[in-house]
Amino acid sequence: MHTEPYKGTGRKGAKKLMTKADLIEEVSRLAELTRKDSEVIVDTIFDSVVRSLRVGDKIEIRGFGSFRTRQRKPRVGRNPKTGDRVEVPAKKIPFFKPSKELKDLVNHSAAAEVAPAAPPPAPPSTP
Repeated sequence: MHTEPYKGTGRKGAKKLMTKADLIEEVSRLAELTRKDSEVIVDTIFDSVVRSLRVGDKIEIRGFGSFRTRQRKPRVGRNPKTGDRVEVPAKKIPFFKPSKELKDLVNHSAAAEVAPAAPPPAPPSTP
């Protein structure tokens, strides 16, 4: 059984990656559910987000962020291999905007890992 929640790439200093399988395992462990039940929960959440975005709805999860789609206009692109002009049609692009709380949590966690905590002040001495 995989004990660490993230998989490394094996390179020293490389970023870690959490996969969908890791997320399912984490839900299973924390909620004390079977892996199958956790997989159904994670899949249901992802499917709900996708269905809502397809019909143009916005999803807002307080303290986490919001998902919505942005419309991209049609444009003329270039085939990188041949350099030929290519018509790129208009399309909807999923967009995630993190909440202020999520940004603060990520930055607070990153700052705590980078800078060691200052030692607590010494208690005042009594004569």
